[in-house]
Amino acid sequence: MAAQARASHILVKTEEQAKQIMKRLSDGEEFDKVARRFSSCPSGKKGGDLGWFGKGMMVPEFEKVAFEEEVGKVVGPIKTQFGFHVIKVTGKK
Repeated sequence: MAAQARASHILVKTEEQAKQIMKRLSDGEEFDKVARRFSSCPSGKKGGDLGWFGKGMMVPEFEKVAFEEEVGKVVGPIKTQFGFHVIKVTGKK
């Protein structure tokens, strides 16, 4: 079976917003609550959870973080054509 990763993310329009999200998280706010409040992606309603995905299913910048960072790590801001992401790696298999 090919490698899979699971991640949650918070999608915002600007790098500044993404940096503010990172600060909220580093100050101890819960990722899923911040995602529900601020993410412009429909996944925000699920606390940012994108479920399991394989290589080639996400844009390259996002995929790189999901497959290379360790589980539990929160990374951002990551720029893609959709905006700026704060990404939390939640699983690998």
